[in-house]
Amino acid sequence: MSELPGIVVTGASGRMGRMLMKTVVDSGKARLVGAVERAGNDYLGQDAGPLIGAGDLGVTVTDDPVAVFAKAQAVLDFTAPAATLEFAALAAQARAVHVIGTTGMSDDEIAALEPASRHAVIVRAGNMSLGVNLLVQLTRKVAAALDEDFDIEVIEAHHHHKVDAPSGTALMLGEAAAEGRGQALADLADRGRDGITGARKRGDIGFSAIRGGDIVGEHDVLFAGQGERIVLRHLATDRGIFARGALKAALWGIGREPGQYDMADVLGF
Repeated sequence: MSELPGIVVTGASGRMGRMLMKTVVDSGKARLVGAVERAGNDYLGQDAGPLIGAGDLGVTVTDDPVAVFAKAQAVLDFTAPAATLEFAALAAQARAVHVIGTTGMSDDEIAALEPASRHAVIVRAGNMSLGVNLLVQLTRKVAAALDEDFDIEVIEAHHHHKVDAPSGTALMLGEAAAEGRGQALADLADRGRDGITGARKRGDIGFSAIRGGDIVGEHDVLFAGQGERIVLRHLATDRGIFARGALKAALWGIGREPGQYDMADVLGF
């Protein structure tokens, strides 16, 4: 058992952190060797097992990532942008694979990952699921096949606790659509409409965000032309798909050359 890769989960007491820990523990492919939380968290000093409905795992929740990163082969990180940047530097020092599922990162924050990626593997994606990453590929292909007579809208829905919009997945889809048309999303994105906005600008990629209840994640890419519409859709009903994808990315990254990768690399698309 000790030969299995060691995994650390950050944000361990959160909804996604618990799912990540459970996925690692249940996988039979890796060991949970660390559970990290911020200073002042109620679970600090306690065993991580009860967080996932298990007995003691011998893994104490800590606010000292340095110590646990040092004994890990990979870090699973679905936290917040500022924390992720700190973890990236520490994971690079430990030469651990850093799997980043954190959303809401700005272009500057993403660029700030570059120094860490020179020393360790970083796998970053707005969504870790197989289905979503297939949807990204399909979106790129459909956008390339259709001209600007087809308007593109990305519609996403999430639970009412989500703090960023559009979602990281929606932005992945928007970027894929823009790439399909040979352009940059920054030049095409229309993220908000309110009041008298005027007619839709030809070629723009629109975004709409829905927040409510316990929606895990729903994403539609709408291609609307004259007299016809094409809708590509992915519905997530189990947060476990993201955790399983993250673990797959971590195991894939172990032993690879330092650099920045995404789920398309992991899945071989």
